[in-house]
Amino acid sequence: MKKKVTIIGSGPTCIYFLKQFSDQSKEFKSRFHSITIFEKSHNSGMGMPYNPEMTDLYNLSNISSEEIPALEESFADWLKKQPTEILKNLNVTEFPISKSKVYSRLALGHYLKVQFDLIIEKIKAHGIPVQLNSGIEIVDINPIKNTDQVSLKASNNRVYNRFHKVIISTGHIWLDKDKPDHGYYASPWPICKILPKEDAYYNFTIGTLGASLSAFDVVTSLAHRHGSFQKSEKGFTFNLHKGAQNFNLVMHSAEGWLPHLQYEQEKPIREIYRHTNRDELLSLIEDSGFLSIAVFFDTICRSALLKAASLDGDILLTKLLSQSNFGIKEFVEHMENQHEYVNSFEGMRKELNQARKKMKSEKPTYWMETLDDLMYCLNFHAELLSAEDHLILSKHIMPFLMNVIAALPLESAEILLALYDAGCISLKKGFVEIIEDKNANGNTVIKVNNETENSERIEYSMFVNCSGQATIEYEDYPFPTLLKNNFVSRSKAKFKSIPKTSLIKTEKMKNKILTTEDEFYLYTGGIDIDAGYRILDPKGLPSSQISDVSFMHTSGCRPYSYGLQACNATSTLLIEQFKKEFLDHSFKENITIEEITEIYESKDNL
Repeated sequence: MKKKVTIIGSGPTCIYFLKQFSDQSKEFKSRFHSITIFEKSHNSGMGMPYNPEMTDLYNLSNISSEEIPALEESFADWLKKQPTEILKNLNVTEFPISKSKVYSRLALGHYLKVQFDLIIEKIKAHGIPVQLNSGIEIVDINPIKNTDQVSLKASNNRVYNRFHKVIISTGHIWLDKDKPDHGYYASPWPICKILPKEDAYYNFTIGTLGASLSAFDVVTSLAHRHGSFQKSEKGFTFNLHKGAQNFNLVMHSAEGWLPHLQYEQEKPIREIYRHTNRDELLSLIEDSGFLSIAVFFDTICRSALLKAASLDGDILLTKLLSQSNFGIKEFVEHMENQHEYVNSFEGMRKELNQARKKMKSEKPTYWMETLDDLMYCLNFHAELLSAEDHLILSKHIMPFLMNVIAALPLESAEILLALYDAGCISLKKGFVEIIEDKNANGNTVIKVNNETENSERIEYSMFVNCSGQATIEYEDYPFPTLLKNNFVSRSKAKFKSIPKTSLIKTEKMKNKILTTEDEFYLYTGGIDIDAGYRILDPKGLPSSQISDVSFMHTSGCRPYSYGLQACNATSTLLIEQFKKEFLDHSFKENITIEEITEIYESKDNL
């Protein structure tokens, strides 16, 4: 029987899956009956960050055309074909179009939509029907007893039956709720909800939790509605509109950092095995069965980063990396110190001047590019890490990585500095705690805890949580039947040794330490998947019907899967899983990480 496939969500991961399915349609045609796509938004084929229902004309993407994995045509080539009026409506106003420049989220969303439609038509042309259902949210998945099929339940209670393969490719979910009566917004999205009415101004101070890309989206959207920017050879200047003189923004950052800036790259597309290969990596697995981050750094990362530091002309970093006691924690701390300034805005100004020169001369920043590849490699082997190393990764490495790799476009930095020069924005360091206060008069009250100072209580008429979405909790997995009937399980990593009582009893580790007989595990967040993204039940057995490629569900297993390149890589693994199941008669049900990485290593351009 030919298989019926359904995909829940039509964003970038879905698009790249369809792209690779399309490229291999001749092989799949004999085994697949049809593809059905469900998208809760009325705008399909875009993804949440690029959807006009969610984003704003002034919000910039942070990825250039040369960094976007191949679809039917490149982003830059598509932009060059568009009429001037359409480009103006997408806030594309600078020419010529460049493959290394970033453009608005709206422009990228429209590009993705066009590619989505083109790919679907190609699949149809190969004889495989594709049905798109927009404006329909799937709220439950139910494997049908004694069959190899699955039914889906929509929010309108309609049931869609008889699918053989379900791919969960949903996007962001914010479970925390807005409290507009207190001026609190759990996320900036859709961004229209935080914008003032036409010809009205917010004449008060607005706070954001976070100071990275989402916070900047809030900053730029509000700034353009309270003033105007003028561009000159020296950069941007900002002038408040008459009547908006009390408009002000405060960004809260735990570390007091502003993000690193967009940087020139020699090889813009990430590769998992750029600095190692599968055999070398697997040879590092210790007798305990774990891949140690320390060993990974010493064996794989050190030589690659040494080469990068040498190419960057960084004599100090080269010297430090040559010392055996300079490990990954020391590396992160050193690079953080290079980015830490007494005044983060003046630090950004200094880095902006350096970045402009490097971009103009097309000189890459090798250490950033190299680090990204190395951590990308580690991400796709994270199931080999012990619980102890997962704690190191989440506490010491990931915050630094996200600040480095989620690079702010140079134009965005210019806007931020223009606001700073106009006295309209500031940055406050410290961990933020939102507190209940009945005497707050409809405001949001926060407590800022700084290690070097006493805590500070602040009230905001508007406060926007821009910290991004973490991995969902297992209990919040959005398909209740799969939870209730144990089709999914918690993502976890085993401890090498019995964790200390002091760790187990900390409030932060409450409900994070799992025990099975004499073994201890760390709950890493979300659900467990195998190397081919099939959901795993509590016994570790994979589902033959359901795959989950949503980063929000699976980042406990894949903690560094961000952006369009990760969408493409994930889709590659999923397609290879499909080929093994449906085209390879020697397929083994319990595929191993060694087998899937061998497939992955053989793929071109990855």
